[in-house]
Amino acid sequence: MSVGIFNEFAFRPFMLIPEALQIAWTEASALTESGEPEKALELLRSVAWDACENGAQQARTLRFAADAGTALGEKDITNQKRHWQRAHKNYRKALNFDPKNKETRRRMNKLASMMDEQAISLGAGLQFFDEGNPTPLGLASLLIAGLLLLVSFKVITDWIDTPEDSPIVTLEISYMPSGGNERVTAFVEIELYRDEAPNHVENFLLLVEDSSYDFTKFHRIIDDFMIQGGDFENEDGTGGSTGKWYGYCNGDELDGAGNSHTAESCPQSSWTIGDEADNGLLHTPGSLAMAKTSAANTGSSQFYIVPGDSTPSHLDGVHTVFGQVISGLEHVTAISEADTPNSTQQGSGDTPINEVRLIQVTVND
Repeated sequence: MSVGIFNEFAFRPFMLIPEALQIAWTEASALTESGEPEKALELLRSVAWDACENGAQQARTLRFAADAGTALGEKDITNQKRHWQRAHKNYRKALNFDPKNKETRRRMNKLASMMDEQAISLGAGLQFFDEGNPTPLGLASLLIAGLLLLVSFKVITDWIDTPEDSPIVTLEISYMPSGGNERVTAFVEIELYRDEAPNHVENFLLLVEDSSYDFTKFHRIIDDFMIQGGDFENEDGTGGSTGKWYGYCNGDELDGAGNSHTAESCPQSSWTIGDEADNGLLHTPGSLAMAKTSAANTGSSQFYIVPGDSTPSHLDGVHTVFGQVISGLEHVTAISEADTPNSTQQGSGDTPINEVRLIQVTVND
């Protein structure tokens, strides 16, 4: 493997690491080295991440995931760009947890060099600053911006007022098909409708930017209806919040005394978003919509996707539709058919028997 993995555990004897986590790290490293990075990633996702107890352990888990993603990109040339961009993102997230880790930064820089050789973008958009200092691209951009401002203020105004294209995001989902015995990794692309639901799209992208959805579960699945996820707090449908303050506290603008709620007076876990359900978008196969309670303006981070065999029109005008699947709908449909206690008559409940994990969400270039 290009990045080179070594057994680093012996160098930190005083670090308290859960036994399950250390075993998962060791096995994942061995799998990556032996040419089975897919199994390494699955182990890190299903065992290691849940066993982490602090940011340092999460950082190292993300680094091993990035190592495996790098190896997977070398193995799966057809999808090399996707694998390497996700690996680079995991290195960056690892550095967010542990910014002084030189080994992580070294591996990330080596991957960036490999990506540059293959003309693969880093997947993080244009980089104008690096740790507070302008990059060459940043300096050039500042110069061009200044020249444009001097040439024509109207040109700048027209450019700023130009509507942005509808962003497209990719959801990487790991699931077990009904009746299957092997997990499937699916990539589902969704176009977000910024013009029709600006606040919902902004909120979703803010949560994506904060990596809030990464490694969360689709906790509620109903065949012929929808798959629901986005509870990054409790993963059972009882948690989540918006990416910023939108003026609603559990759906209310005013408190019991008639005063306006504020971001300071309302706990962040209770931040919700105003409905945009009257935007004309209907629930059709592949629709992405905001989950909420029966009360108005109670959506936050939880969302649901309509599978290919469902048209829940009774939700039109009640729940805000803010996106549409443009690729991978067959996976959404397969996930909606995953085994649950209800579907198998082994009890009650819509939580899938074999967890459906949302690995990460990325914004397409």
